[in-house]
Amino acid sequence: MNWILLRGLARESRHWGDFPRALEAALPSARVHALDLPGNGALHDRSSPTRVEDMADAYRAMAAKHAIAGPLAILGLSLGGMAAMSWASRYPGEVSSLVLVNTSARPWCAAHERLGPGAALAVARVALASRTPERREAQVLRLVSANPDAHAILTDEWARYARERPVSLVNLARQLLAAARFRASLRPPVAAVLVLASRGDRLVQVHCSMRLASAWNASLAIHPAAGHDLPLDDPGWVAARIRDWQLDTQALSSAASTASSQAPPM
Repeated sequence: MNWILLRGLARESRHWGDFPRALEAALPSARVHALDLPGNGALHDRSSPTRVEDMADAYRAMAAKHAIAGPLAILGLSLGGMAAMSWASRYPGEVSSLVLVNTSARPWCAAHERLGPGAALAVARVALASRTPERREAQVLRLVSANPDAHAILTDEWARYARERPVSLVNLARQLLAAARFRASLRPPVAAVLVLASRGDRLVQVHCSMRLASAWNASLAIHPAAGHDLPLDDPGWVAARIRDWQLDTQALSSAASTASSQAPPM
């Protein structure tokens, strides 16, 4: 099974850290592919789309270019979750399952719940601060992570990413505009949807994930302490939840198939 990983606002594939390896260890048959959004990472010199739908199309084009065959399992974090929802809603035959991590969408979350006033101010302060990449990335880590032990280790590494592949303020603004515009489908685009959220998320209120899961009748798991970047704070927990969810989904599918085959003819 090919897994596509989609990152969040102004982040790139390298920011996944140890998570791809944790996912492959939990799912031995998985082949994990982390893609960059135009404007971020290896594509930092391109313009970011201002619509989530166009972001999804850009990701689809990259998957096709690299011959990543479907049906796909897509895991999206934050803004990446919106792109994953759009991809599955508009091209359901290409996607078998979705894992949505600390994401949000209208109509289930108001603007102040998706990015509260305090969080919005913090994002703006980080983006506009004329400081070194080290200080800027240290602020980002304090905003998205609830694991202070990881901050000292990652600050220099993330600062190097910022120097090598800087995200422009224009592209940051374009990505924020796309997120603000996005509205999800009222119905789940695929049958298999897992929603993961963090109680310690300082950017997006956990109620957004809870309402999304309820509206789509999706499976839901909530981490008691992690921050917005849940795969960073606890990659093993995320991988284990996905493994258990897949096993449960397969068991239910097998049971339904058996019941159908044993039903008497009408």
